[in-house]
Amino acid sequence: MIEDLNFWFLFLSAAVLISISPGPDLIYILTRTVNNGKKVGLISSLGVCTGALVHVVAAAVGISAILVTSAYAFTIVKIVGAFYLFFLAYQAFKQKNRNLNVTKKSFTNISMFKAFKEGVLIDILNPKVAIFFMAFLPQFVREGHGSIPIQLLYLGFLVILVGMVVEFSIVILTSKVSKRIQVNKSVSAWLNKIVGTIFLALGLKLIFSTNK
Repeated sequence: MIEDLNFWFLFLSAAVLISISPGPDLIYILTRTVNNGKKVGLISSLGVCTGALVHVVAAAVGISAILVTSAYAFTIVKIVGAFYLFFLAYQAFKQKNRNLNVTKKSFTNISMFKAFKEGVLIDILNPKVAIFFMAFLPQFVREGHGSIPIQLLYLGFLVILVGMVVEFSIVILTSKVSKRIQVNKSVSAWLNKIVGTIFLALGLKLIFSTNK
């Protein structure tokens, strides 16, 4: 009993820490929340979690192992993911002269489906996510608790569930804070420049990363 409690405490604690770690997915969710409001932020989070679900399933069946052992496969996925981040950076820079509204009117700037789709792609096109699940989940596989693929699946689902709770909380908090801020063209321009620069930096970091 105590051993099980220690196991779940360690696992869930690690899952929470992972969820609040800064990365392309969390930055994207925060950006969408500030620019388009709480609903779009929540949908963006769902998209990111859906993308993570793809990696969990892939890890469970061993497909993600290809990214670890094959430099060629890793490079292809890495380049695609990096250029997608570059595209998001370009969009942010292009919108530098737009007003940033956090009212309901701003929801018309992006459809729920597009926010969801972008969230999915950001997570799927980052090979580091695939490698993370391949490196993290096996550490919590236990003998006598079912087959390895099944354990990887439900442990991965739990990581995503914890991440969803954390991200939803962050979205709600960010939405409340942003509504108290008076945003004008100047602030909007600087915010978009900052966001664009961050996405650009993340893309460069990803493209120069290795699978080691």
